[in-house]
Amino acid sequence: MRLERVAAQVPPGARLADIGSDHGYLPVALLRRGAIAVAVAGEVAATPFQAALRTVRENGLEPWITVRLANGLGAIEPGDGITAVSLCGMGGETIRDILDSGKARLNGRERLILQPNGGEQPLRQWLMDHGYRILFEEVLHENRFHYEIIVAERLGPVTYTAHELYFGPLQLQARSPAFISKWQRVLHLRQQTLAQFARSRQGVPEHKRHDVAQQVRWISELLA
Repeated sequence: MRLERVAAQVPPGARLADIGSDHGYLPVALLRRGAIAVAVAGEVAATPFQAALRTVRENGLEPWITVRLANGLGAIEPGDGITAVSLCGMGGETIRDILDSGKARLNGRERLILQPNGGEQPLRQWLMDHGYRILFEEVLHENRFHYEIIVAERLGPVTYTAHELYFGPLQLQARSPAFISKWQRVLHLRQQTLAQFARSRQGVPEHKRHDVAQQVRWISELLA
């Protein structure tokens, strides 16, 4: 379901760079449906790189999908004409770092389709700092986990509040059942963390205690 929801955000006819492609399932599925024109599948590790090569070969899609062993956006070459970039299944900080270290490879006209596993706040901060407006957000619940999808395009300066960076500007408006369920779970975890801090014999840094207490306050207000 998670990859299906990501696939739904790839513009028809896109030239897709799927970074951290693993087995190459996303570009292969989109090509087989005729939903995209061409794709680059980038992988930094040899084993998933070989797996992606095998998936592409078994589906007879070598003319349309190029699999590259490269670090992050290093998989994108100037002649690719990429119009969409997907980064899925990594921590938000990792996605942020990949975008930041490889931003010279972006022309600024691509749609970014991001599926972070946690760390959404620093990722949204990077998007805001670099002029990317969030066009779509979704929380999904699958296999006991909550996943977020964030879609953004570089449309000029945008300002989000601290609350919007934490919860997601569009999520705050929509407040879907999956969104509420996610934050009920997070609230429970943060309350447990505060209780552990209170019992801890070692001193917990004040900034860390303050940060978690603030999160508990924000989430409680959201759910009230």
